Amino acid sequence: MKEVHTKSAIALSRYRVMGILNVTDDSFSDGGKFIDPDNALRHALQMIADGAQIIDIGGESTRPGATIVGLQQEMDRVLPVLERLLSEADVRVSLDTSKAQLMTEGAKLGASMINDVRALTEPGALSAAAMAANDHGCEICLMHMQGDPQTMQNEPRYDNVVQEVKDFLQQRVDACLAAGVPGGQLLTDPGFGFGKTTQHNLMLLRDLRVIADMGYPVLAGLSRKRMFSEILQNPNSNEPWSGSRIQASASAAVLAASNGASVLRVHDVAETVQSLAVLEHMLSA
Repeated sequence: MKEVHTKSAIALSRYRVMGILNVTDDSFSDGGKFIDPDNALRHALQMIADGAQIIDIGGESTRPGATIVGLQQEMDRVLPVLERLLSEADVRVSLDTSKAQLMTEGAKLGASMINDVRALTEPGALSAAAMAANDHGCEICLMHMQGDPQTMQNEPRYDNVVQEVKDFLQQRVDACLAAGVPGGQLLTDPGFGFGKTTQHNLMLLRDLRVIADMGYPVLAGLSRKRMFSEILQNPNSNEPWSGSRIQASASAAVLAASNGASVLRVHDVAETVQSLAVLEHMLSA
């Protein structure tokens, strides 16, 4: 039987907050902290108590320069945590993966979403996602990334970043629809920080409504990004977990939501939920 955990007193209705659970040893902000399954479960339950409606479990870091993780290692990291979390909490769980077999196994175990930074371009990923969507009702999130995690921040260039990101996402949406993924289960993600400079990120944030106008829910992942250190020009913000980055991240989540995002992927759930509550109340006034 699933345990009942104290939920946040703040219940958002317009937006969904996705709590990040990295079961990795080298993620940029919290690598190694939750690779132990017990620590991972405790952290997930805390994020749920803080108001997260979705927990996004990732077993391979996609930070700039990250090491590629093999299929078996990624599955060994992710699937036990997925099973334990679903047995102890009533929450939607997303799989942050590009690997077809993990998508398939995770969907069978009860994952509610596939969140792929490579937008289903890896071998077998598109068909695996289509099966997960049709057989298990999974949502599918497609993200834009220029290059790959090993090289994406090596002088990224665009003629028009907003239009190029939109065009790529539309191509991947079309591929999903052709593969039989129901359109109502698709989300798009412009990929803040994935092959983009701070200026690119800011232009995407400013014009995020262009992506939202494609007609699919937008997931925005700005949490603790390096761009905030550059913007703030504060030595105390150099560490991803610094207070100034957390404050900036919560502000950016509100800006993204006000510009069309409906899912906010974050490390700091409580701060984000509180900030979004102000926006919700303003819009409802």
